[in-house]
Amino acid sequence: MEDFILQVTSKSIESSGLPQDYKDAIAEYIWNGFDAKASKIEINFLANALGYFDTLIIKDNGTGINLETIDQSFGYFLDSQKQSTFDSEGFIKGKIGKGRFSFSLFSFNAKWDTIYRTKENKLFEYQIAINKKSQNKFSINNKKISKEKHTGTTVILSEIFNLTADLLESDEFTKYLQSEFGWFLFLNRDKDYQILINGESINYLGIIAEHEEFKTEQGDFTFNINFIRWSCKIGERYYYYFLNSENKEIGRKHTSFNNKALDFHHSVYVVSDYFNNFKLTKDDVGVLELDGKNQTDQTFRFLINLLNKYLFEKEKTFIKELQANRLIEYYYANDIFPKFKENLYEIQRKKDLENVVKEIYCVQPKIFQGLKKEQSKTLVGFLNLLLDTDEREKVLEIIEGIIQLSEEERIELTITLKKTTFSKIIKTVKLLENRFEVVQILKTLVFDLEKYTKERGQLQTIVQDNYWLFGEQFHLVSADENLETALNNYLQYLENGKKIDPTKMGFKEKIKRPDIFICRFMEVNDKNNPEYFIKENIIVELKRPSIEIGKIQYSQIEDYMRIIINEPMFNSQLREWKFYIIGKSVDDFIKDKYESQKNKGKKFLVESVKNYDIYALTWDDIFRCFEVKHMNILNSLEFKDTILDDFKRKGILYSEITPDKLIDLAAEKK
Repeated sequence: MEDFILQVTSKSIESSGLPQDYKDAIAEYIWNGFDAKASKIEINFLANALGYFDTLIIKDNGTGINLETIDQSFGYFLDSQKQSTFDSEGFIKGKIGKGRFSFSLFSFNAKWDTIYRTKENKLFEYQIAINKKSQNKFSINNKKISKEKHTGTTVILSEIFNLTADLLESDEFTKYLQSEFGWFLFLNRDKDYQILINGESINYLGIIAEHEEFKTEQGDFTFNINFIRWSCKIGERYYYYFLNSENKEIGRKHTSFNNKALDFHHSVYVVSDYFNNFKLTKDDVGVLELDGKNQTDQTFRFLINLLNKYLFEKEKTFIKELQANRLIEYYYANDIFPKFKENLYEIQRKKDLENVVKEIYCVQPKIFQGLKKEQSKTLVGFLNLLLDTDEREKVLEIIEGIIQLSEEERIELTITLKKTTFSKIIKTVKLLENRFEVVQILKTLVFDLEKYTKERGQLQTIVQDNYWLFGEQFHLVSADENLETALNNYLQYLENGKKIDPTKMGFKEKIKRPDIFICRFMEVNDKNNPEYFIKENIIVELKRPSIEIGKIQYSQIEDYMRIIINEPMFNSQLREWKFYIIGKSVDDFIKDKYESQKNKGKKFLVESVKNYDIYALTWDDIFRCFEVKHMNILNSLEFKDTILDDFKRKGILYSEITPDKLIDLAAEKK
């Protein structure tokens, strides 16, 4: 017997970070076998009726432990000769030389019966023994020429404690071995690598959630690619494994998906004769360095780019179809999602919130992770409130305030928020709701509070903020300013700051004050001559509800028209002018004017001179035009009745509100 003493105490070994779980401890011995180029690892034990056993045997068919270098292998602690074998022997898992001491977690004695091939090509065997009480010392016994035909090592762990058969036969242990070694067994599947427990092989295929195999070509090379998504966390980081034409691993590279807090557990295996001449460095992660080729090689760059794009799409699909759905299920199960009614509109709102949460989760899962229930509830509730407005795109600003997004993530989320189907419905409903309320306020001012309402003040304040009453396309230029100021504002807006000549406009003309002056923001093609563009303009004159529109009011708006006709800077045929006078009712003079213009086919027209039109409308005409137009929009929504019920539920008792309060409410709706 020959004894060897380590330059470390047993106590130091015990406190050096040895495995604290029997599964990890046994895995150390399995990895030692695979590191020794074994293709089969056998775990055997014989338990009594109560499930206890005294001896655990772990056997491999590897290269054995070379006695000639025993002082550099077993003689080192927190170091190992195996570190130097990476470049010539491929992947090495156990490298710091402490796995052999893992037995002390559940065993008092450990023996290694090992057979190796000498330089003379003979098989030689001997035994190594370590005791738990003196782990800093190991002995060598029974050295002799072996009669066996194969190399290998059998580890015999005896005087077992705290370990029973039910633990080694449990699903937990089986799943552990699958997750710890499955990626490695698949990597070496063509070599028929196996792990057996009392003769039963561990089936790692059970943790493969998705497997896809495909080929790609670049230049003269064909790459056979296997993508594996594992159903559980594996005992390895996520790599691209590169194998040569003999299916030998010659390199590996981290995928770009190692740092995401997701359950996207994956491995990618690439086989090609392209890797036949690759050489490995001693780097832990197997970075490729070639004499003639390296990572800058065009073929290799093409391959990595293809693999990265492929994995990106795989991860996105995985998150959207599995992870995001699980998140939604969790939110419902824990009352994090707000309550929605069981009508069509509310169902659509619920689906919209679900879709946006899913899309945001796909772009950046970290936003939803690590939150307490109340924090999650606040985040989802806030999203729901914001999505129910016409400013839903501001979700992006909020998200960026929480976490930094890449440019690609920002663009993707922006597209999602704009293209989500229900976003247009929400905007339409909110637009209808606000506009119906504004019209209701105007009706109250005009019909119910007639004697308190003035054209300058209440009516003008509301109309100038809601000029969609006269067309979606118009932009407000001025309100309640004299005509000179209004026309100069017009020029400032559309004509690059030119001004009219005040000396050519009389004093009375200058001080005329149209209530609302609106111009079209964009030019439109002339119907008769498409190569020309027309600028459409509106001037609106509001009258208090108690005033009936007649000849005097008509003359006032006609004066505005004549002033503009006589101003050279405004008389182009490529401008169209529409003048509106609005009051509670019209007299016979206006009704006769309607008849005189009837042949023009324009409703409410009372005068038409070249490209100038004057219209007279009652407030009821304005309201009816609004209702016809917007009810058509409302009728196009399949859940119209639900929306109307919601409007009614949000209704305001206008009769109990003062005119000033109505103006404030209308300002909130603009």
